[in-house]
Amino acid sequence: MYSVYIAYCTTIIYSIFRHYMFVAIIVSNQLIIGIICKEKSLHEPMYVFLCSLSVNELYGSIALFPSLLSNMLLSKIPEVSLTLCHIQIFALYTYASVANQRYTSVEFCNLAVMSYDRYVAICYPLEYHRIMSPVMTVTLIALGWSVSVIKFSINFSVSVRLKLCGNVMDKVWYTTANNISGIIGTILTIVAPLALILFSYAKILSVCLKSTREMTQKALSTCTSHLISLLNFSVGCLFEVIQSRFDKVPMPPLLRVILSLYFPICTPLINPIMYGMRLSKIKRALKKCIYPWNHVKPISQ
Repeated sequence: MYSVYIAYCTTIIYSIFRHYMFVAIIVSNQLIIGIICKEKSLHEPMYVFLCSLSVNELYGSIALFPSLLSNMLLSKIPEVSLTLCHIQIFALYTYASVANQRYTSVEFCNLAVMSYDRYVAICYPLEYHRIMSPVMTVTLIALGWSVSVIKFSINFSVSVRLKLCGNVMDKVWYTTANNISGIIGTILTIVAPLALILFSYAKILSVCLKSTREMTQKALSTCTSHLISLLNFSVGCLFEVIQSRFDKVPMPPLLRVILSLYFPICTPLINPIMYGMRLSKIKRALKKCIYPWNHVKPISQ
């Protein structure tokens, strides 16, 4: 009886924790999106890409958490309808998924585009606004979203026609058609973005090695936030691979829970907080939003 009570209390605490984390994710990302849309000084490619990143964080979180929380808190039987399951699969895989080592990630494409933006800003500062024009900015964002969505739509259309083998599935097996689409998708959604990231930072490193110490520090400071986001995403990918590929390896239940929580909680929460703390323009805009009376200009007599 005592163990049942402990398990019940643990479940409630776990549910409350996820509820507050979901609220924090929604508020922090909406704040970043709202500030970037409102402040004209932030209508630059770097911040537009950040806005796209935050939109994707909201997209992935809203696809998962409401259903998860309602099932845990309101439903006696933790079941999800097949239609809702398909919707969640589509949203989560296009958001940022590495299950079975097949990336179909808007997140990864966004990070690749952001690395290219930093490369142009550091290596071609005088031509930055010409290269990263509004048209180019919108095109890169649209390309990142459309490639991921179209690629997984094709893969999903092949998978969804397969017969459901049961209510509980330990592993998903792919047909030959799935494998072919997976190989094509891997090239589009892993190789291309990764090549862009490696190329961008190789060029940035080359410029930094030829520049003065002050210029190098300034260049690297503009890349720090993006590198932290990239590291955050990579850690999430690693945990997901461990979860999906080594699910039979014995490990403490708490550790498995932590691994499963990292991607849906830490990734969308760390990015907006980190960018909000590190980017000076974002911080000034936040202060202006929170303390608007400090930024009101006095009326001249």
